[in-house]
Amino acid sequence: MTKATTTEASGDEPERAPQRRSRVSGIDRAVQILDHLQQEGRAQTAYEVARAIGAPLSTVYAIVEDLLDKSLLARSGDGGVWLGPRLYHYGLAYARDLQVINVATHEMHVLAREVGETVQICGRDGGMMVVEAMAEGPGHFVITSRVGTRVPLNWTASGRLLVAGLDDAERSALFRRSAKASPTGRAVTDPATLLAQARDALAAGVSIQAGESDYAVACIAAPVLDEAGACPITVSIVLPEFRVNEEHANFVEAVKAAARRIEDKLGWRVGPFANGRRYG
Repeated sequence: MTKATTTEASGDEPERAPQRRSRVSGIDRAVQILDHLQQEGRAQTAYEVARAIGAPLSTVYAIVEDLLDKSLLARSGDGGVWLGPRLYHYGLAYARDLQVINVATHEMHVLAREVGETVQICGRDGGMMVVEAMAEGPGHFVITSRVGTRVPLNWTASGRLLVAGLDDAERSALFRRSAKASPTGRAVTDPATLLAQARDALAAGVSIQAGESDYAVACIAAPVLDEAGACPITVSIVLPEFRVNEEHANFVEAVKAAARRIEDKLGWRVGPFANGRRYG
């Protein structure tokens, strides 16, 4: 409750309760701008950014200019702005100290040489799968995605696995919010079906999709589970669809073995999720 104040004898107005500030801070606006550009995956004008994040155009212009001066943004050739080179250096410094990615990246290269195909390390950002690292295999058919590529969880084999650690209600809500139709029209969008597929994939310790996000492209992914049973990353083989049928068992065993090696090196294969009870 608000405590009443006493009017002074001089006739001054009663003291008013302070108003709750609704203004968004400059740092919050800067983060909104950077997040929006990352999510869009392309350069945009300050006007497009302001409209998308619901901020005053004058405010966005001022912050964009400040970020440009500090190389946190860079101008594109079409008059838009994009993420700047300073962010790349921050990312490199962060990655050097990120044990999980360092360990996973080593095993990623080992697996790529072993199977002769592209291998990716993927993580989750909300309802999106993000390619965090990638190694191209020595094969004749090279299938690649840029590091930083973001696609809806329901398009990918990894997406069924990255929901480990969430309960069924959380998984269903996440799929309901994030599932989208894919370019091929083959990606499952029904939350109940996705939930069942996630359960099956986690129980098997492997997830396979073919042609859901790209024509004639398949993916075989295995979860890397931490001590609590969450899946911070997956390791996945990206390959032509026809090879899944030809060498299915070999690819499955290779990707699961790579995931186990990552868990071993991080000390995660101890406790309740070790010794065949890792999934579920």
